[in-house]
Amino acid sequence: MPIVILIIAVIGAGALGYGGSVVVNKQKSASGKAQADKLLEEAKVKSKQLELDAKEEALKLQNDAKDDEKRRRDRFDEQDKRVLEREKLLDSKLEAVERRAENLNNDEKDIEAIKQELREIKDRQMKNLEKIAKLKKKEAEEKLMTMTERDIKADLVEYIEKLKRDATENADEDSKEIMAQAMERMASSQAVERTVTTVAIPNDEVKGKIIGKEGRNIQAFERLTGVDVLIDESPGVIVLSGFDPIRRQVARVAMEQLVKDGRIHPGKIEEIVEKAQNEIDLDIKKAGEQAARDAKVLGLPPEINRLMGQLKFRTSFSQNVLHHSVEMAHLAAMIAEEIGADVKVSRTAAYLHDLGKAVSHEIEGKHHHITGDIMRKEGFDEATVHAAEAHHDDIEATTVEASIVRAVDALSAGRPGARGDSVENFGKRMTDLENVAKSFNGVEKVYAMSAGREIRVFVSPENVDDLTAIKLARDIATKIEATLKYPGTIKVNIIRETRAVEFAK
Repeated sequence: MPIVILIIAVIGAGALGYGGSVVVNKQKSASGKAQADKLLEEAKVKSKQLELDAKEEALKLQNDAKDDEKRRRDRFDEQDKRVLEREKLLDSKLEAVERRAENLNNDEKDIEAIKQELREIKDRQMKNLEKIAKLKKKEAEEKLMTMTERDIKADLVEYIEKLKRDATENADEDSKEIMAQAMERMASSQAVERTVTTVAIPNDEVKGKIIGKEGRNIQAFERLTGVDVLIDESPGVIVLSGFDPIRRQVARVAMEQLVKDGRIHPGKIEEIVEKAQNEIDLDIKKAGEQAARDAKVLGLPPEINRLMGQLKFRTSFSQNVLHHSVEMAHLAAMIAEEIGADVKVSRTAAYLHDLGKAVSHEIEGKHHHITGDIMRKEGFDEATVHAAEAHHDDIEATTVEASIVRAVDALSAGRPGARGDSVENFGKRMTDLENVAKSFNGVEKVYAMSAGREIRVFVSPENVDDLTAIKLARDIATKIEATLKYPGTIKVNIIRETRAVEFAK
């Protein structure tokens, strides 16, 4: 019985617990629903508030846009108003200008009418004067000139004679003063050129290398450069002799490089001589450009600068021709400026007057005629060409600039120590000797050696065979005997060389 009661009690407690749980859950569900309804209501309120705020903001932006548009329209209206006012002002000014132009036209017509009236009055007065004087205007002028000439002719003749006497008496003094002033402003040193060049060597053993086996090295060097190599007992030096200063300079550079290199044989000599020739060609180009800048004669053609650069190694009566030309350019410009002549023409002509000396050993003729031909070929104006060409007496100087060039040539050459005669004559004899041999067909190069006692003539092997070479030597010797004066004998040496060159690859 007690067990039954216990079971019943347990069942009752379980039912009571279940019922309580259900009640609690129902209470909780009701509370959550109420809370959700509350949150939903609050969200609706907030949404309505945000919608109201958005509408207010949109309305505010719309009002602001309307205000901006109104201000912009007001500004445009103001600008249109100003434009209209300016147009009215311009129209009024245009009307005023048109009225003024009309008034000017009327004034011009009035002035022209007054001028016409004055001309008519003048014509009437002239006719009245002609009636009174019984002379036409032209007849009156002639009569007046005749009377004036008769009255003052003697005075005019005396005055003109006085001017001539003053000019004659003062011309010599004035010219000396101008030249003296030019010489004071332009003073350059003079250096005497010679026909030999010495090359220093480190020791006398080098002399044997230069000579080579059976003299092959020295012969190759002389053949390629056209100068004599003099090797004597003088210690430490080798002498290069030749009348042509450019050949001598090439030989000097080549010899110095050979001595420095130490490998001396015909093949190396040919290579070094070619390099030395290229080096001297570059030196000539730079010398010509620098001389033109020094003389202030700019814009010359490259060929003219190259020929002028060659004059660095040329002499005229022992005077360096390039230095002489630069000096003359300055003297001519000074004198031309002093007497009112054309400075540019005088300067350019003086600088280029000896241009022909650069090629006078290649082209037959006097150097100043060659100068004129070259300048005309390069497009110089005739005034400059004539002034440069007429610096010797066989061409008459017809312009002031030509007379200036002739004067400064004598002025530069006449300075004490500027020139010497012997070296120039020697060079001329050597050039004439070479030109005689060059006049024959088949001749490629000619070198006067041993102070003119020997000439070496290199001929083209394709055009001259062995028998022809023998005949050519006799013909050259015969022509030298007939055309030149010289002491002693001259050896004519014909050199004919055939080379076959091939490369192994």
